Amino acid sequence: MGESTQPFKILLSKDLSELKQVAGEIIKFAGSEKVWLFEGEIGAGKTTLIKEICKGLGVSENVSSPTFALVNEYLGNNSNSIYHFDFYRLKSETEALDIGSEEYFSSGNICLIEWPSKIESLIPPHHLRISLKVDNNQQRIFHLSKT
Repeated sequence: MGESTQPFKILLSKDLSELKQVAGEIIKFAGSEKVWLFEGEIGAGKTTLIKEICKGLGVSENVSSPTFALVNEYLGNNSNSIYHFDFYRLKSETEALDIGSEEYFSSGNICLIEWPSKIESLIPPHHLRISLKVDNNQQRIFHLSKT
């Protein structure tokens, strides 16, 4: 997969049937970035999008939000680990440190992070930020940016 040299990209989705294509575009845009941040209001579709991204990365097992466990591990292409975090219920960054978040983030494996605003000071400097919004027509807008 070719890595995008653009620092940002905007994608649109009129309905959930287009998420597979959106996920493919995100994977292509991400290139070598390993830490992916997912931002958006409750119900914007973060977990649903992550399920499609995981399928695109070769995950065959059930993908679900780790709301209470904080992190789930899936096996993707070539048996590479993919880590899925949900920090919605986090009360402090210390809880993220307690599960070894820094080790996960520096592991070289893809880390998919929901609610990154809860751990802002722990986020590595290089990452992909995916912001999801739903407009008045129920169209989803995905704003991708690399730092």
